[in-house]
Amino acid sequence: MPALSTCPCGQDAPYAACCGPLHRGETTASTAEQLMRSRYTAFVMHDAPYLQQTWSLTTRPARIDFDAGREWTGLEIVRTTGGSPFHSEGTVEFRAHYISGGESGVQQENSTFSREAGHWVYVAAL
Repeated sequence: MPALSTCPCGQDAPYAACCGPLHRGETTASTAEQLMRSRYTAFVMHDAPYLQQTWSLTTRPARIDFDAGREWTGLEIVRTTGGSPFHSEGTVEFRAHYISGGESGVQQENSTFSREAGHWVYVAAL
């Protein structure tokens, strides 16, 4: 992927300094929100291996299929509970904006996260 001026996750940092190190396995997410943002960026970039790696072993699908006609256009974090470096569980409510078939849409979800082997993972949507 070419160098991005701003990471797709919405943070004011280039991809190489924001979600890139997480995707490359150079570091792991320190909060549930950071993991959520990196997973959104992985959906933008169709990075199935990262999504699989950061999905709970208890709920992980066998494969991830991407909607080829969907273009993710922005992430909005609505609220978080728990999920700090000092928690073992947390939730992140978000709105992921997209365009599909020329129409704008929003996927709103309240996702649960937990730690497995010391690392934050996505568990499920509430």
